[in-house]
Amino acid sequence: MINRIRDIRKSKGMTLAELAEACDPPTTPQTIGRLETGMRNLSLKWMDRIAAALQVDPEMIVRSEETPAPMVIAELTGHGPDALSKPREALLPSDIAGEGALTVISVKESVGEFRPGDLLWMRQLEGADVSHAINRDVLVPRPGGRFAFGRLIDRQGELVGILPPGSGQKQQVVDSPPWIAVAEMLVRKL
Repeated sequence: MINRIRDIRKSKGMTLAELAEACDPPTTPQTIGRLETGMRNLSLKWMDRIAAALQVDPEMIVRSEETPAPMVIAELTGHGPDALSKPREALLPSDIAGEGALTVISVKESVGEFRPGDLLWMRQLEGADVSHAINRDVLVPRPGGRFAFGRLIDRQGELVGILPPGSGQKQQVVDSPPWIAVAEMLVRKL
């Protein structure tokens, strides 16, 4: 099992001290640090306390080593999607299921209908499945570790046409992308 306390804590913007204080009863940042790094055993009691402090289900605290974690791979800005220098694990909503790898885009700036802090959960499609993505928002890998994001408006052979969400943007054409990820869920804090 893989301990996810640190990933969840960082995704919620909490420090070790803030998480320690949020526990009931409060504990020390050193104890939380030891639990995160595996230097101290993570018991069911600790899982329940930490999950309550993080406001997540206790089963989110650990995950199987066999299940690959969905990763945030890009941030969407006014200039388009930017690849992250280091992908980070995304917290999976409990009501998303299906086939194909999941990836996530974190929205950094307002772009089209998307707002800062939004998370776009996207499912990677290959081959014939891609025909279902026409007129939907997609993320498409481009050479050099870059991405194209927008509405999939055209597919001719190995070429795909993407219309970025900002007004006045030109269509982008990507040749032979290895996969296309279609937007499946928008997570927005209110």
